[in-house]
Amino acid sequence: MKITQMSVFIENTKGKLYELCDILGKNKINIKALTLAESPEFGIVRLVADKAEEAVKLLKENNFIASIADIVAVEVSDDPGGLAAVLKVLADNDINIEYMYGFVEKTSDKALMVFKFDDIDKAITILCKNGVSIISKDKICQL
Repeated sequence: MKITQMSVFIENTKGKLYELCDILGKNKINIKALTLAESPEFGIVRLVADKAEEAVKLLKENNFIASIADIVAVEVSDDPGGLAAVLKVLADNDINIEYMYGFVEKTSDKALMVFKFDDIDKAITILCKNGVSIISKDKICQL
């Protein structure tokens, strides 16, 4: 139930994000979700793509600093309080969220949120035990 996320360190200069996305696009790697955190000098792009391992290899070959981490994609009710309900399950069970972001695509009437936890296995167990739907890597790639 874990999915693979890439983290890519990029300079905060014109065209660097384009360069990253262009490399992936030219190699038929489809981005499913992306977030960018920045400072004046650099940014960290976190993204989910259909061929993460291949993408990291390509990016490193093109002088990007890239790594892989396990994350969890969760279905969240797409109405007021939907996200709060999932966050309550995590808070009530002492699960720390390192960061999270929304997914570009939706499935049915649910929104998708990506979570990075300090204890991913415990988080998966708690979420499943509480009826929270976790999206598989295969389903992510089919979106």
